[in-house]
Amino acid sequence: MISRSPSLSAPPPGSRRPSRPSVTRRLSSAITSAERGQDGSTVELQLDEEIDEIRRYEDFTTIDWVQDAAREEIRRKAQRQEYAGFFDREGGVGWRRKLWESYDAGQAWIVVTLTGAAIGLNAGFLNIVTEWLSDVKLGYCTTAFYLNESFCCWGAENGCEHWHRWSSIWPVNYLLYMVVSIIFAFTSASLVRAFAPYAAGSGISEIKCIIAGFVMKGFLGFWTLLIKSIGLPLAIASGLSVGKEGPSVHYAVCTGNVISRFFDKYKRNAAKTREILTACAAAGVAVAFGSPIGGVLFSLEEMSSYFPLKTMWRSYFCALVATAVLAAMNPFRTGQLVMFTVRYDRPWHSFEIIFYIIIGIFGGLYGAFVMKWNLRAQAFRKKYLSQYAVAEATVLAAATAVICYPNMFLRIDMTESMEILFLECEGAHDYNGLCETNKRWSMIFSLAMATVLRVFLVIISYGCKVPAGIFVPSMAIGASFGRMVGILVQALHESFPTSTFFADCEPDVPCITPGTYAFLGAGAALSGIMHLTVSVVVIMFELTGALTYILPTMIVVGVTKAVGERFGKGGIADRMIWFNGFPFLDNKEEHTFGVPVSRVMISDVTALPATGLSLAQLEKLLTEQKYQGFPIVEDRDSSILIGYIGRTELRYAIDRAQKEQALAANAQCYFTTPPEPTVSSIPPVSFDTIASASGQKVADFSRYIDPTPLAVHPRIPLETVMELFKKMGPRVILVEHRGRLTGLVTVKDCLKYQFKVEASENVRDNSALEERHERLWELMQRLCAWVLGGITSFSSGRIRIGSRTGEETYPSVERSSASPTTGGHVLDGTEDDRSGVELNDR
Repeated sequence: MISRSPSLSAPPPGSRRPSRPSVTRRLSSAITSAERGQDGSTVELQLDEEIDEIRRYEDFTTIDWVQDAAREEIRRKAQRQEYAGFFDREGGVGWRRKLWESYDAGQAWIVVTLTGAAIGLNAGFLNIVTEWLSDVKLGYCTTAFYLNESFCCWGAENGCEHWHRWSSIWPVNYLLYMVVSIIFAFTSASLVRAFAPYAAGSGISEIKCIIAGFVMKGFLGFWTLLIKSIGLPLAIASGLSVGKEGPSVHYAVCTGNVISRFFDKYKRNAAKTREILTACAAAGVAVAFGSPIGGVLFSLEEMSSYFPLKTMWRSYFCALVATAVLAAMNPFRTGQLVMFTVRYDRPWHSFEIIFYIIIGIFGGLYGAFVMKWNLRAQAFRKKYLSQYAVAEATVLAAATAVICYPNMFLRIDMTESMEILFLECEGAHDYNGLCETNKRWSMIFSLAMATVLRVFLVIISYGCKVPAGIFVPSMAIGASFGRMVGILVQALHESFPTSTFFADCEPDVPCITPGTYAFLGAGAALSGIMHLTVSVVVIMFELTGALTYILPTMIVVGVTKAVGERFGKGGIADRMIWFNGFPFLDNKEEHTFGVPVSRVMISDVTALPATGLSLAQLEKLLTEQKYQGFPIVEDRDSSILIGYIGRTELRYAIDRAQKEQALAANAQCYFTTPPEPTVSSIPPVSFDTIASASGQKVADFSRYIDPTPLAVHPRIPLETVMELFKKMGPRVILVEHRGRLTGLVTVKDCLKYQFKVEASENVRDNSALEERHERLWELMQRLCAWVLGGITSFSSGRIRIGSRTGEETYPSVERSSASPTTGGHVLDGTEDDRSGVELNDR
């Protein structure tokens, strides 16, 4: 088996989680099928449910989809047999059985309905709170303090007398803007640090791995949902260059996970739960963009590695319910689901394709540039700043406020900025002279500065320990660049109105609509950062409702995709999976290694002989080895493969025997049918029989093994094995030759070999980058010491911030001891770690 990574820590032998004793007591109370008079399938169901009760506590493991599917069939068969006598009357199927079967089959629709409604309510609440908190930085409403600027000025045509700035003095407003931003960022980061570290970031990359079968306990829990919902509006209102669309997917999936836990069908079946999580991801995008169809396509294109037809229907229904609830709430009181919804009725012209291509090229270059430098910023953050998460977010908010306030497009919320940039000039509100000809060049300069500064802020802000997405910041960057291009094209047309180049323009009708360029720029930047195509086109179409601009959007997204693919495969979510070392095989990647699986497999396998092991030897094996399963062979000399037993199943079987104190330490354990007479490994719980059972020397564990594990030939191509992992989802694949076990392979082994091949093909020297990171860290330390010293001197020693011995800690998913440039490990579930695990990067 695979050796345990040195960075993983396991609890000392004999230690237990606080919640484990109650599970053990439930397991020890199980009695044999002979006492209950149950048939074989019901007994197997009972054992599977009790084992699953243990397995769901295990963190950082992978799901075996093949076993989950088999258990679901056993569950259905056992339930039909168990309730057959109760539901059937006089040989016929009674109405109660039909009702029960309908309920069992319709649980999925009940879950997606409840989840969709909850997601819609949460999205409406977050929209209202976020808009109010963003406006509080700039002023207040005299009629009601809880109203944001748009509601306070509802119906006002020329100015708004009810909305006041905090002060008539510009520097005072500037200072208050900074102070409020710092408070919001500090509060959000502190909540995340104290209650739910998993609530930080976007969560899309982790959810992709979870849907693919990776278990991350707590990532989709109630506390993560609560803190994400509270911290997200605070993080956005702080002015940080982060968005809420990525976190919308996270809190939507959290909602689905929490609600599905109340249904037994999903509580113990991870494969079924993943179908619900996929549907919730679609609903999260639907409420974020007001695009239910786009959400379904996003879930299909980006999130799910397995998307059957029934999952598509459930995703569509969940997105529909969530969008309907959000529309009923009408958070903006405009009938729009998102603030930047627009409608275009003017046609586009063929000569504009040239400028559309320019916007598409910008989108591809933007995505490649931001992903490259953001990963470097993430490496620096993980190595040097992971212990200062709250301080980092607070300083970033202060710096962002200082930089953004002077710029009219950076000062306001990004969604409000896009709403302004998308609008047509004629008949619409003119934001500070955006549509005035005499202010055209000043607007171009402001838009260019907004684009450059926002790109820089996105690079350093995305990844800090607050709820943070990158969708809306990227769209805001694309919108500012696109609007700038549109104004330049408009100026070019006005300078040469009779040119042949503009022959398609109709007289007395505005020829160029700069808002459409902003709209296309937003789509290009979103496609560039996520490497999405079809879902972006549909989302942008649902935002505008205009069939006219589908072809320009397709052109822009196609050019963006082509340019982005030149700089690497995968979007920011895929790069973060690679960076963190998660065990994820991407269906979109194609590899040709030309090697058999024997080059990758683990040959030194810890296998268990079918006979000859004592109970004490098995206990010692489980204590010393941390593998998640063991192959069963006929004997260690012949290595004839018989089956496979998971660590959870083996631990469960031994615990049941030991709890009843029925087996001696030297009792022989059989993984095949023991010789007659057989004695059950779990004797009846009775004072009459305990005396006769106390001397038994044989334990039958044959019922716990998988007699038909997935096995392949040593010469099978590695690409075929990787496809088996992608399509079937087993935890481990055994390698056997003529019936003899020769090795085994996991997802981790495949990824290790893939990374090794990629590293040999792209040799890089990171010493110069490490040196620059070290110099930057020293500069930051000196600057911090200078600032803190100045505060202490200014206050005559009354204010002291920081100490030499105390430092902020982050209870954590990451540790700063991991170097971002050294080879980290890939987590694939072969680790048995219940006290935490380090998600080291590569």
